[in-house]
Amino acid sequence: MSNTPEPLWNVKDVMRVFGVSKSWVYQRVAAGTLPFLRLGGLIRFEPEAMRAWARGEPPPVATVLPLSRKPAR
Repeated sequence: MSNTPEPLWNVKDVMRVFGVSKSWVYQRVAAGTLPFLRLGGLIRFEPEAMRAWARGEPPPVATVLPLSRKPAR
């Protein structure tokens, strides 16, 4: 099995998976009731944290992944 993390979800993914409207997602984000990440001006969702939220469980502990960087010239 691969150790590659599942890609982050965007608002449309949350809408599709949970069968909710865009306004519902943004209202919950604004209220702080959905686990989300803000990447600059983007809102993204960690899939396993969203699944835990849907089950009424605390979100899993975050894993920090190193960024690959090109060597400086």
